[in-house]
Amino acid sequence: MIQQYNNQHFKQVCEIINDGASAYKGIIPADRWHEPYMSEKELQIQIDEGVQFWLYKEEEEIAGVMGIQYKGDVTLIRHAYVRTANRNQGIGKKLLLYLVSISSTPILIGTWIDATWAIQFYQKNNFHLVSDSDKEQLLRKYWSIPERQVELSVVLASRDWRNDI
Repeated sequence: MIQQYNNQHFKQVCEIINDGASAYKGIIPADRWHEPYMSEKELQIQIDEGVQFWLYKEEEEIAGVMGIQYKGDVTLIRHAYVRTANRNQGIGKKLLLYLVSISSTPILIGTWIDATWAIQFYQKNNFHLVSDSDKEQLLRKYWSIPERQVELSVVLASRDWRNDI
């Protein structure tokens, strides 16, 4: 079952993000990795900046989370994580399809360039990689991330995205 986040889920969402992010350990360069991957303070900043989290629950347990952030002419998919114990069960796809269904603008997704499994997941779900020059412009326009992360990331776009940066 998919449901929208509320404050009672805060600690569980933070826990799932950090558990799910363990897949990136050793993939993300050491200078960008930290423990925890997302602190409670950073999660609160993301929520305050407009990231709306959606949860996938199985038998009242949250198994996955995915955020959506409306940025005017585009929608960003942010912080998509599934518990380690629940990976490869279609939870990420269910969350992604749901968020696509509630978005009325083209969708952009940023991820780490070396996270090949994440890139392949989004490609299987009708997203395509944008060019390197578009990637840099998009990351600087719609995300607030350090320059080093811009260098190490890719952006995928929904089929309805038009290059009019």
